[in-house]
Amino acid sequence: MDWLGPEETQALLLSLRVSLWATLLGLPLAVFVAYALARWRFPGHALLNGLVHLPLILPPVVTGYLLLLTFGTKGPVGAVLQDWGIVLAFRWTGAALAAGIMAFPLLVRAIRLSIEAVDPKLEQAAGTLGASRLMVFLTVTLPLILPGIVAGGILGFAKAMGEFGATITFVSNIPGQTRTLPSAIYAFLQVPGGDAAAFRLVLVAVAVAMAALLLSEWVGRRVARRVAGQ
Repeated sequence: MDWLGPEETQALLLSLRVSLWATLLGLPLAVFVAYALARWRFPGHALLNGLVHLPLILPPVVTGYLLLLTFGTKGPVGAVLQDWGIVLAFRWTGAALAAGIMAFPLLVRAIRLSIEAVDPKLEQAAGTLGASRLMVFLTVTLPLILPGIVAGGILGFAKAMGEFGATITFVSNIPGQTRTLPSAIYAFLQVPGGDAAAFRLVLVAVAVAMAALLLSEWVGRRVARRVAGQ
């Protein structure tokens, strides 16, 4: 950390905090949605699939603006949360929400592909032996899709680390509160003499992204071998 200045270190640590919470809170919902899309057929299936992937298509600024309208202190959800003492707009928790929404499609896609790769006959066989749907999922499906969950979680974390447009629109760029790694890079580029600090953070961002990709591949293979009993 000595290589980075105080503001740069602060932005990096805040990004790690935001990305970790965004990933941890998003994973359970991503598993449920991925399973629903892969295994269930219901009215609105295509609509749900479209909504899940919408953040990948919309400009991030649009997503951030919609979050501000919804979760801002005067928004329909934000006003209720404020009555409970919870404020997301212009807080690091709001940055975690924005990053989580932008990373959510990657989580769902990786997990859904893993679920679709599981032979449904294995689940059906467990069901015929008297196991409930929940037990079938916990004892058969979950161990088999674990590599996809791990890989999706790591990629989602990396995506959350790099989120900029939705975050800066929803929570602004407040030093020490909402200034994440990408926001700090942008801020340093706007001031004279900030190029060196911006470049250092760019190197950190590249290193984190590459490490996430490599770790995702390594962990995915390792977990897959354990599941296969090798």
